Amino acid sequence: MTARIIDGKALSKQLREGFKTRVGALVAQGVTPGLAVILVGDNPASRVYVGNKVKACEECGVRSFHIALPEDTLESEVLA
Repeated sequence: MTARIIDGKALSKQLREGFKTRVGALVAQGVTPGLAVILVGDNPASRVYVGNKVKACEECGVRSFHIALPEDTLESEVLA
């Protein structure tokens, strides 16, 4: 098996462009795709991750919803 170097930035750009096209087609049909994120607690790495997802949604025309809950939130409360 031969190793192959992948240009992650170029691949990401290509995938996002295709995604924008697909999102545009959905919007033209009256469907607005969205991503909801529930973040429990205040983990800095998780905040960065969620921030990157929100930014990616904005770039692609996808609505995003971010719900922040305190660290002591019970699983049953999150599921409700």
